[in-house]
Amino acid sequence: MTSPTDKPNDGGVPLPVVPAGATSGAPAEYPPASPAGRGMFGNQGTGDVSGYGGLVRQRQPIEEASRPYGGYFDEVRDALEEAYPAFNDAIEKVVVDRGELTLHVRPERIAEVCQVMRDDLALRFELCSSVSGADYLGADERRLHVVYLLTSMTYRRRVRLEAAVSVEAPHLPSVTAIYPTADWQEREAYDMFGIVFDGHPNLTRILMPDDWEGHPQRKDYPLGGVPIEYKGAEIQPPNERRSYQ
Repeated sequence: MTSPTDKPNDGGVPLPVVPAGATSGAPAEYPPASPAGRGMFGNQGTGDVSGYGGLVRQRQPIEEASRPYGGYFDEVRDALEEAYPAFNDAIEKVVVDRGELTLHVRPERIAEVCQVMRDDLALRFELCSSVSGADYLGADERRLHVVYLLTSMTYRRRVRLEAAVSVEAPHLPSVTAIYPTADWQEREAYDMFGIVFDGHPNLTRILMPDDWEGHPQRKDYPLGGVPIEYKGAEIQPPNERRSYQ
């Protein structure tokens, strides 16, 4: 009997050595809470989220923009400051990046700001096209961020509002009474990130089962899942598959 590296007597090509961890029953060795920006499937050395390419993401600090911002951004800021007396208390900073204006809002003030953004005649942001969550684990003490994309159909303008809350107190007011389009989007952010929107008419899970434990899009959520049957074959969840090396 020949070993994997022995050359067969018929002159064929030597068989490669079976790599360590390639057996189908090896665990993925994914830690319960891995650092932000690290790879999947047990990869701990590169920061590449796929575990292969060796890419390391460099986090850029978010710095406040200085006037003038350019375009209509100065007009939007001035109009909001004039219409909203609590502007200096509510707006933490103004960021202009990649051609977008972002107003970082204190979470307890987000509904008030949205009301002014919609109703003031100089602003007229009638549409909230998106409410989404993000987890800045390892980069921000208030790691759970909520991003609101507002559109003014009257003036053909767009602006981003962003509010940050902590895992220990993930609460901020719902904006569904101001923007009905936020209804299901707030439910999704609650389901995936555990962000609680106080005053929402029916804040329940929308993607996961009602009895699901945890919030799958948080960065410290353990990699895993449930087996899936596909064309008669059972595909195991990632944490029970082979170890990628």
